[in-house]
Amino acid sequence: MLTRQTQIRINYADTDQMGFVYYGHYAKFFEIGRTEALRSLGMSYKEMEADGVMLPVLENYSKYIKPAKYDDLLTITTRLVEKPTVKLMFEYEITNEAGELLHKGWTKLAFMSSSTYRPCRAPQRFLDCIAPFFSEN
Repeated sequence: MLTRQTQIRINYADTDQMGFVYYGHYAKFFEIGRTEALRSLGMSYKEMEADGVMLPVLENYSKYIKPAKYDDLLTITTRLVEKPTVKLMFEYEITNEAGELLHKGWTKLAFMSSSTYRPCRAPQRFLDCIAPFFSEN
């Protein structure tokens, strides 16, 4: 299993009239988590797209537990639990500086050819990058 953590600070523009993080921003936080998880492996979405593979989101689930607020420092824990083939699923937990669980969820994505817009297998380079996290030993 691949697990990575990314920190973000909540700015005023992320909050609503109540001073809580606007609910729609959590999908953005998930994207930040998975993008930085890939980057930590030495691969980026940008490189994957340049190689002709896109990763559209098929499903997004969020569970709101406690509100995040202006100036909170959040930790996004991103997990890739299973070795992907055509689809992949990331799980997320978002905590505050006190370690309180504020939010959790998951996204399911698919590898898609940018030339045909059809599903395709995970690129070999991607599989090579995640292989150490899914060894069968």
